[in-house]
Amino acid sequence: MQYDLVIFDNDGVLVDSEPLSNTILAGYLTELGHPTTYDDSLRDYMGAALHRVHDVVRERSGQELPAEFDVTYQGRVFAAFERELQPVEGVDVVLEKLAADGVPYCLASSGSHERIRVALRTTGLYPRFGERRIFSSQDVGRGKPAPDLFLHAAATLGVAPERCVVVEDSPLGVQAARAAGMAVLGFTAMTPADRLAGASALFGSMAELPDLLFG
Repeated sequence: MQYDLVIFDNDGVLVDSEPLSNTILAGYLTELGHPTTYDDSLRDYMGAALHRVHDVVRERSGQELPAEFDVTYQGRVFAAFERELQPVEGVDVVLEKLAADGVPYCLASSGSHERIRVALRTTGLYPRFGERRIFSSQDVGRGKPAPDLFLHAAATLGVAPERCVVVEDSPLGVQAARAAGMAVLGFTAMTPADRLAGASALFGSMAELPDLLFG
């Protein structure tokens, strides 16, 4: 099927940020008295908007995270991005092929607009998108697994949901894409395949993605 819009998640799909951000998140939560391992963070928060961290901690402990949590966490993440962040291997080739073939694409991420732009500029991917093709959970009322973000991106770019395909690496993202009525390709580089079982197809490296999109 030739899709009319390819929607990319950002963290873990375009930029290799999940190891950095989840290491920092686990460490910060532990520091605040909410013991969290790296694997816990991946399981509970990968692919989610930051408000989910507050919700889960409140539900489990009955306590609120400090008012400065978001600012402190994002400051640590941005500093790590500027030191270490790299694009996901092979993704630039995929984006170049989409552009050359005239296939519209965009980014729809649970991250804040600031986080998305820091990541894209650090890795050199920003020119591939520009302002019109970047969407954040800040743009809608509910983040993933709700379908709102993907539906907002499609509507803004004038494409029917059934003509879209989402590239995701988190269970929450796969759920959101399916709830939006979109096809979804699950990237298993960091996430076990069984956790992305709801995807239309699975792939383990970006070299495989063009065949899934155009095969």
